[in-house]
Amino acid sequence: MAQPTFLSSLRSRLRPAPPTPHHRLQPSRGYHVELGAREKALLEEDVALKRFKSYKNSVKKVSKIGNVLTLAVVVGMSS
Repeated sequence: MAQPTFLSSLRSRLRPAPPTPHHRLQPSRGYHVELGAREKALLEEDVALKRFKSYKNSVKKVSKIGNVLTLAVVVGMSS
């Protein structure tokens, strides 16, 4: 008989606490704060990193050319 009492007390301790009404007092977004000099400097474009920029459009073009060549080879082999 002691076991069900123990389990129910254990369950009540492990049950998460209901949310407090305080969380409604805080806005969902933080207040806007102006960026400092360091943050502005970090967001500026860095010339040293320019050569590592994404070449997404070039990759798309090369991929399309590769797909066309693959189709040409497959069609050429099947005929």
